[in-house]
Amino acid sequence: MKDNFSSQSDDYAKFRPIYPQELIDFLLSLTSCHDTCWDCGTGNGQLAVALAEKFKKVHATDISEKQLSNATQRPNIEYSKQPAELTDFPDQHFDLITVAQAAHWFDHEKFNREVKRVLKPNGVVALFGYGLVKIEGEVGQIVQDFYWSVTKPYWDPERNHIEEKYQTIPFPYQEIQADQNFDIIDEMTLEQLTGYIGTWSAVQHYIKANGHHPVDKLRADLKKIWKEGTLEVTFPVFIRMGKAS
Repeated sequence: MKDNFSSQSDDYAKFRPIYPQELIDFLLSLTSCHDTCWDCGTGNGQLAVALAEKFKKVHATDISEKQLSNATQRPNIEYSKQPAELTDFPDQHFDLITVAQAAHWFDHEKFNREVKRVLKPNGVVALFGYGLVKIEGEVGQIVQDFYWSVTKPYWDPERNHIEEKYQTIPFPYQEIQADQNFDIIDEMTLEQLTGYIGTWSAVQHYIKANGHHPVDKLRADLKKIWKEGTLEVTFPVFIRMGKAS
């Protein structure tokens, strides 16, 4: 698993979008037992905190110590630095395994083997994430152009899994279909939007390759047309869920 987010872990915790409560409730509805959950690739612990409201124990793992150092603490969350593909958890231990905006970085064969080892019978694994932010009007057009024309060459190949909504990720489970959409809809200021874009791994790769921050120009361009304090933004959420076969 690649670590592309340690260098901007503070901004990641500050600017990344928050998953809607409807998605959390749906994940909770997938299993009747809420004893133990594993939030894999937890980052700043955003999802782990939400799951800890219902689960007796949440184990949250990541390979980035800096991300974990920014994670929100709860008495029933245990954070640990572990790769997704090899953990020290007991066999058949978890009722639910979640991976939010991280599964595309994994070695999928090894991760699936680990999932099948640690997931309880009838336990559920859920992989989900969100695609490119959508904004109406000229602001949205400028952000789209920045993604495709400026940062596209700097994305890791794994980004393709996001664009393909995880349909190309090996998923050897009895698939469960969601009967609703869980898009993240929020209001963002200019600083919040450009702060979020600055957390993109492709932006970090761009900086290393070119020696300057591409979001500086993006922010200047957006300032010329930004007419309101906040604008509505939508992050299209996709999800794959299943039970071990």
